[in-house]
Amino acid sequence: MAYKIDSSCIGCGACAGECPVGAIKDNGGVFAITESECIDCGACAGTCPTGAIKQA
Repeated sequence: MAYKIDSSCIGCGACAGECPVGAIKDNGGVFAITESECIDCGACAGTCPTGAIKQA
């Protein structure tokens, strides 16, 4: 199951740098995970300072 970024994202981009497959994209100041590209590794979740990334 893919991870999702919720509305508490502050757009810092810390998560995008941790994604090993590049599934996290800047979506106009906030970030979004492309579900079809996410490999469910969880690397991004631990880097989010607001806890905005959760398993879907």
